[in-house]
Amino acid sequence: MDPLAREGKRFTMNGSATVWNHKFKEHVLTFIFAIQEINRNDHLLPNITLGFEIYDNAFNPLRAVGNTLQFLFTGQGNPFNYNCDGKQQLVLAIGGLTSPNSMQMASVFNTYKIPQHGFYVPNQDNCTGEEKLGSLPESVLEMGMSGQSYNIYNAVYAVAHALHSVYSPKAKQKEMEKHGGKSLLLRPLHAFLSNIHFNNSAGEEIFFDEEGSLPSGYDIINLVTFPNDTFQKVQTGRMDPLAREGKRFTMNANADQCEMCPEDQCPNEKQDQCIPKRITYLSYGEPLGAVLISFALLFSLITFAVIGIFVLLRKTPIVKANNWSITCTLLSSLLLCFLCSFLFIGQPRKVTCLLRQTVFGITFTVALSSVLAKTITVVLAFLATKPGNRLRRWIGKRLAVSVIILCSLIQTGICAVWLATTPPFPEFDMHSQISEIIVQCNEGSNTMFYIVLGYMGFLAIISFTVAFLARKLPDSFNEAKLITFSMLVFCSVWVTFVPSYLSTKGKYMVAVEVFSIMASSGGLLSCIFLPKCYIMILRPDLNTREQLVRKRY
Repeated sequence: MDPLAREGKRFTMNGSATVWNHKFKEHVLTFIFAIQEINRNDHLLPNITLGFEIYDNAFNPLRAVGNTLQFLFTGQGNPFNYNCDGKQQLVLAIGGLTSPNSMQMASVFNTYKIPQHGFYVPNQDNCTGEEKLGSLPESVLEMGMSGQSYNIYNAVYAVAHALHSVYSPKAKQKEMEKHGGKSLLLRPLHAFLSNIHFNNSAGEEIFFDEEGSLPSGYDIINLVTFPNDTFQKVQTGRMDPLAREGKRFTMNANADQCEMCPEDQCPNEKQDQCIPKRITYLSYGEPLGAVLISFALLFSLITFAVIGIFVLLRKTPIVKANNWSITCTLLSSLLLCFLCSFLFIGQPRKVTCLLRQTVFGITFTVALSSVLAKTITVVLAFLATKPGNRLRRWIGKRLAVSVIILCSLIQTGICAVWLATTPPFPEFDMHSQISEIIVQCNEGSNTMFYIVLGYMGFLAIISFTVAFLARKLPDSFNEAKLITFSMLVFCSVWVTFVPSYLSTKGKYMVAVEVFSIMASSGGLLSCIFLPKCYIMILRPDLNTREQLVRKRY
């Protein structure tokens, strides 16, 4: 790097090297970064621009000697110890990475009184030169600056501060007074290096002791590698030479042999002790549980209001046109559907685990069978108006009750078999989350759970199909169209429920089911009954026998 060269030629790299050790690349980038930082600093070396040359010793002492000699002549036949290029001036050498290389470099530089700032690293960092960056596992690549690069960064700044002492007027005066008025330029640079004292950009104090060593502390890190090639750095100790006697070397209690925590406990952040896991479930107190309960209560109150409206106006034509027994059964089952949400919220217990899915399955089946009975009644009511049709005797309470009882008994039988063979029970899931114990209901048999859901889906599809085929009949108050739309909403909710339910765990799985219960129940309530309530309360002029007869025919 030649700061005096023309633009575009100040920094050059030889193209002969094809494979770089990933650590060497980090060291080079750290070195360049430190030089550029110093050159941009107007206070440290205001009238001096630092340049540099980088040589790769490849961890070979013989090659280190050859590269060291390159510092002393231009490589164009000039004799040693003669500087024939006035543009550049060698101030100091930094390196090398290993002790053998540094010692070989020192034997050459010492002859010519050129300072060398050295730092050593363990030999296990050596490479063969055959490694490829893409073939290295990610677990060995450090994302932050390593300790070696940090030493390089400090070494460059140490040189800069030593030069600052040489050329700074205030520093000159202070040093001359300290050394009896002798010129500083006659003193070797390493004398200034030994006296530097500054804080680096990380806030760490940098200075050298009497032996010329950097008395900095070191963190002892244990690199824990996991089977999926990820890793975590765990500090296991600290060596601080500046600490008081007895505190210079400390080791954390991680023990000589790691022990697994009990199932109901997990390690703390330092991994030096086990702490109890938090017990979690969908509770009434947390925001998610409170929101779901609020909606369940709101829909329950709306259902009560609809029941009250139908009871008060039961003698009006729009109520009489609907089978009263089916209407009462459907509204009651929808109310129970909203209230069964309370079985899913709170800490699971034996009774709630036994009841939650069976109550949900049976109440929903009653609601769906009521919708199916209402749909069939609408179709048969239209067909029975034709002359000579024998279906009239099938219309009435007997058909509606028969459909509801038959469909509900089938679901009740499925739930009875479920409870008799593999009943649900509360359990503690200690393995899904590291720091949590999930209290949940084990369904006992997932097969039986999906049979219950499948049967409800079967009833919904039949209701949707019949209502869709009858949607254009001249039916009173568009009953078939309302049922078609309600079944479409119902099926859409439960089709999206299955993948959402399978992709979640713990309290969020329960929340998905509660949301599906309320969304599908709310769809039935709003699509079938709210339009009728609108007419009965806000448009009583449409709630007449003449309007009913006109729409039917």
